[in-house]
Amino acid sequence: METVLERIAKNFEAKTLRHKSRNKSLRLYQRLYNLLKDSIINNDIPGDTVLPATRILADALELSRSTVNRAYELLRLEGYIDSYKGSGHVVRQIHQDILPPKKEGREEGRYPELSETGQSFLKNVSLINSTDDKSIAFRPGLPPLDIFPVKDWKNLSNLYWRYIKSSALSYSPSSGIDQLKRNIANYINLSRNIKCDPRQIFIVSGSLQSLYLVGNTVLNPGDSVIMENPTFPNVHSIFRSLRANIQAVGIDEQGLSLEQLRTLKPDRTKLLHCTPSCHYPSGVRMSVERRKALLEWASENETFIIENDYEHEVHNYRDQSPSLFSLDKEERVIYLSTFNRLLHPSIRLGYMVVPLYLLDAVEALLKHSHRFVPPSVQVVMNQFIEKHHLHNHVKKVIEVAEEREQLFVKTFEEAFQGKVRLHHNTIRSLHILAEIPPGRDDRDVVNAFARHNIIVHSYSKCFTSEPKKQGFIMGYSSVRAPIIRKKVQQMARLYHSSFS
Repeated sequence: METVLERIAKNFEAKTLRHKSRNKSLRLYQRLYNLLKDSIINNDIPGDTVLPATRILADALELSRSTVNRAYELLRLEGYIDSYKGSGHVVRQIHQDILPPKKEGREEGRYPELSETGQSFLKNVSLINSTDDKSIAFRPGLPPLDIFPVKDWKNLSNLYWRYIKSSALSYSPSSGIDQLKRNIANYINLSRNIKCDPRQIFIVSGSLQSLYLVGNTVLNPGDSVIMENPTFPNVHSIFRSLRANIQAVGIDEQGLSLEQLRTLKPDRTKLLHCTPSCHYPSGVRMSVERRKALLEWASENETFIIENDYEHEVHNYRDQSPSLFSLDKEERVIYLSTFNRLLHPSIRLGYMVVPLYLLDAVEALLKHSHRFVPPSVQVVMNQFIEKHHLHNHVKKVIEVAEEREQLFVKTFEEAFQGKVRLHHNTIRSLHILAEIPPGRDDRDVVNAFARHNIIVHSYSKCFTSEPKKQGFIMGYSSVRAPIIRKKVQQMARLYHSSFS
């Protein structure tokens, strides 16, 4: 009969081999800990079993004794084993003592009913463009991840933790640290001619948090929000979840249609959301004349405008245009931007600039809800700007994105042979829109691609009302040249075989 020691040794060897190909980041003590924990939970090592002594197990697995000690200590701290002098390490009866009883679903009538807001968030969560899939080809919203200056960021982070004082480990201001807010104020003044008091800047995790804060600050259930049609699915998902009335306005060659806008009843309209620098996802840029007229409309109707400048460094690098905020004389514009689309999404760092009228209310809501972005990230970002790493990175992003876009478009048009229409954006963006012929459901196309680890977003999800156009939105900038060729050709084969 196989002993506990033999069983652990055999399983550890097998698991280590698997980890070498899948996850090199796990240390040996973590692998041993995971193995033992899984064995205990699955009852492969029953309760009351005495585990091998640390020296014996270390010799059997060819590990250091300290490695085994660390794994055992983690198991003890989490309650999977007990340690006794003279008896060693004994497995607890975890099925009774540790694991909570499992319940399938929820029993109606035994718990309080979800709020209308909670139910609304559940209803609209399907519109959020998110996935845990590790594949990045051709997921929109990603910059060239492979050129991010990891070494520079790591050095700045190490410096922060090397010289941090204990007094700095307490709570930081909810709206963001002052140094970063001042540097962002200078940065957007130079790049977008946005002049603001640093107090007006709020550091957030990204645009979704900004929209949530603004929506909850301004809207009551039933209030109206005007937005471009199509637009970011995440945007109308958030506002629908807040039980706002969505009013859709189409796009023409100059941006949001003023003609359609003026036909709407302004009653209870408090917000208008738009992407004037580069409309998402079509790539149309709002003309200066249209921007001025939009500000006049907002003044006449006493409405706030949310200017979502989601990739302003990319949109405005070669062809500058004035931001709505810089043209605004009445403090009606709320400006949103993010570093997530420029650096990398895992940084979870963005900002918004709010009119002074909203400042106190937004800050109060922020204190009651989301708290703040970690100060360590803010300090490092501040240094990243001050030491000109951001400026240098922007230039590299533009160069790499231009090269990859050209290759992507050429390969796509050759592979799809005109059966899918590709939009050529006049304004640079990190995504490309493709429209498919009428009569096809883009969700089927998106799902077919996903089954082969190709991630694109559905065009139809961007529309807030019927009719909805069909297509898919692709990000190209995060994908290297050989993968672009391979994956585009694979997409074309899948499309031709199933949807042509």
